[in-house]
Amino acid sequence: MSEPLFRRIALIGIGLIGSSIALNVRASGLAGHIAIATRRKETLAKAEELGLGDSYHLEASEAVEDADLVILCVPVGVCGAVTREIAPHLKGGAIVSDVGSVKGAVIAQMAQHLPDGVQFVPAHPLAGTEHSGPEAGFVELFRNRWCILTPPEGTDPAAIARVEAFWRGCGANVETMTAEHHDLVLAIVSHVPHLIAYNIVGTAADLEEVTQSEVVKFSASGFRDFTRIAASDPTMWRDVFLTNRDAVLEMLARFSEDLASLQRAIRWGDGDTLFDLFTRTRAIRRNIIEAGQDTAQPNFGREPGSGTKSGS
Repeated sequence: MSEPLFRRIALIGIGLIGSSIALNVRASGLAGHIAIATRRKETLAKAEELGLGDSYHLEASEAVEDADLVILCVPVGVCGAVTREIAPHLKGGAIVSDVGSVKGAVIAQMAQHLPDGVQFVPAHPLAGTEHSGPEAGFVELFRNRWCILTPPEGTDPAAIARVEAFWRGCGANVETMTAEHHDLVLAIVSHVPHLIAYNIVGTAADLEEVTQSEVVKFSASGFRDFTRIAASDPTMWRDVFLTNRDAVLEMLARFSEDLASLQRAIRWGDGDTLFDLFTRTRAIRRNIIEAGQDTAQPNFGREPGSGTKSGS
């Protein structure tokens, strides 16, 4: 049996992403020891009950001691505070990473606290579901999904290569880009769609002419899938929008302009404009399926009444 990629890994936070990482580390032998830290006793007890780690800690500073790889799996809004807490306890040569969907602000918050001799390789696995907690994790979560690395200038190439190998070991495809480019891309492919979903579901709930029971009773597939996205973790997404506000606002402005064009087309009966747009967007859906990022099966591959988890 080959040596593990890391001798000891520390996971700070053990929700959907953290637990899925732990399951992959165990399944693929990526580390010899998995240290898990979370502040809530109940969450830590559930992680231990599920056998996700080898040691369990209420203090992140204890979990990171002697760790070769430390991954922050916490909301982006607290990454800076957690890094400040663990910084004095990191060993020389350790690699610190994260899983946040915002990179520019998070890198700025974390980098200022990291000591010399510690390598910083920020990462973002583009995978998730609307479920949360240590029991939500599953080993297939990262399979054939993308993980984006955004290492700051001057990062040791060997550290970047080890983190890339780690995520490939979890089944992910890996790409490297700047933090600024990442935040702009994610604003349109993830953040704004989530904001739209939250808004549409909120609008439906607020409509005085339609009772909430009718909204639930007559949910068609479009609205139903919006509600799946809108059920995502509120703390995580609040922090995402506040930390990536510039890119989100830029993409929202573009979206608002395009929405105004659609309003005009509908008002003036411009069927050609609507048809052309729908044809272009249909082609994008085909490209996503051909890239293996979703399935062409009816109903997104979900069986009626099934609890199948799907990425968001």
